[in-house]
Amino acid sequence: MKFILAACLAGSLLLAGCASTTGTGSSASPPLDTASTASTASGPAAAPVYPGGALTPITSGTTRSRSVVTLAPPADMWDRIRRGFKMPDLDNELVRDREQWYASRPDYMQRMTERSSRYIFHIVEELERRDMPTELALLPYIESAFNPQAVSSAKAAGMWQFMPATGTDFDLKQNVFRDDRRDVIASTRAALDYLQKLYGMFGDWHLALAAYNWGEGSVGRAIAKNQRAGLPTGYTDLNMPAETRYYVPKLQAVKNIVANPERFNADLPVIANHPYFQTVTLKRDLDVALAAKLADVKIEDFRALNPSAHKPVLLAAGTPEILLPWDNAAVFQRNFEAYAQGQYASWTAWTVPSTMTVADAAQRSGMSEADLRAINNVPPRMLIKAGSTLIVPRGARVQEDVQATVADTGHLSFQPEIVTRRTVVKAGRRDSVASIARRYRLSPASVAEWNDVKTSHVFQRGGTVVVYLPVRAASAARVGRGVAARSRHDSTVVVTSKRGGGVVKTSAAKTPAARSGSSSKIVREKRGGTPSKKKR
Repeated sequence: MKFILAACLAGSLLLAGCASTTGTGSSASPPLDTASTASTASGPAAAPVYPGGALTPITSGTTRSRSVVTLAPPADMWDRIRRGFKMPDLDNELVRDREQWYASRPDYMQRMTERSSRYIFHIVEELERRDMPTELALLPYIESAFNPQAVSSAKAAGMWQFMPATGTDFDLKQNVFRDDRRDVIASTRAALDYLQKLYGMFGDWHLALAAYNWGEGSVGRAIAKNQRAGLPTGYTDLNMPAETRYYVPKLQAVKNIVANPERFNADLPVIANHPYFQTVTLKRDLDVALAAKLADVKIEDFRALNPSAHKPVLLAAGTPEILLPWDNAAVFQRNFEAYAQGQYASWTAWTVPSTMTVADAAQRSGMSEADLRAINNVPPRMLIKAGSTLIVPRGARVQEDVQATVADTGHLSFQPEIVTRRTVVKAGRRDSVASIARRYRLSPASVAEWNDVKTSHVFQRGGTVVVYLPVRAASAARVGRGVAARSRHDSTVVVTSKRGGGVVKTSAAKTPAARSGSSSKIVREKRGGTPSKKKR
């Protein structure tokens, strides 16, 4: 009997130990009711107990999810994008129209999708990290055909087409050396930030996209107008410009082609599901051409990955990282460390000390006027204002790289170049450099330079004085063509105007002061360019 009792006790302990091991996870199942357990001995089999709770049946609503659920990894980027579709579909005649437009242009679609192969992995990675719909990875097809150098007539730039003010709102640098609206990583970050903000405002992706195109204020006013009229406020219900009305249908058309390319006879290029580029830290100022050479990539491929750097030099202080094709990054690092053929950068930044002409700036920086205009995008008939930053050749003695304050804040400002006319006047009694300068609102230094005299010089009465006056001001010194005008001394002015080949001399009627013997002034005017020193 003792043996039988011991065996029963051991068996009960064993069963208790087994029961305690069924709920070790974070969602352990609740203890079984003893009464119901006892009844199962003679009744029907008990329902199974699941660690995660009771199972719910799959409904038709569950199966309508647009995200593809599978255990297999994506075959390529198109497959990965399809799996992340989350936006509601739009189905109307505008979508059919845009489907036909894209499907009838296979060459355009091919160029556009091939161009996107450099950037789309990074965009999808960012979208998935933020849990945003992967349809948004297709938005640059609509905005810029995935061209990071695209600039619209309204001055929107980059593959996400940021306006200057909106770019500033989202911390995209825009200065002489770089425009982050074109930068692959910075502009993508800003675009997704903006789209998330708009979705938070409107709670609808179609309205968020309309606001991205038309502006959040415009969409908000259109919604308010419909609300006042008791009308629906969905995307298709609002009164919008044609561009915005077609905006979401364009994206939907591209989505439909990506989702089912066979239906549209579309041949999408294979885009592998792995990174195309990686970032490399820039340690020194570096010529763009040399950077491409050290990375062993074509210059156009380098610019395609670094489109924000639109000057011939990369400044380490303003562009701390560059993008390179995945396999070329290590090549660049080795070649950069081994490079010993001279300076890394042959260009530097120069801050203009005073407002000057392009010719003067070119002479001071040791380059041709044409090169200075081309590299710095200086428009014609403009002066370069003081404080502007120019890209100029870097001398062999310059060892320091451009400082961060210049690299981050460099700007270029212009003012219209005033067309002047060389005017020769005869000095009156007690006329000096200072008095002539005051009379014609000129600087004494300029008057002294034009006449090869000191600023303290006093002119002899009747002597000639050269001044350069703006065309409008010079014309105001006479009435019409060759008609006398009074000087501040009420002396007669005789105008000699040379235009082209002929010389026209017109003597004005004498003023009372002239008839009483006051001195007269003879003015000779010649249309010309910049002042030159009088040769003696």
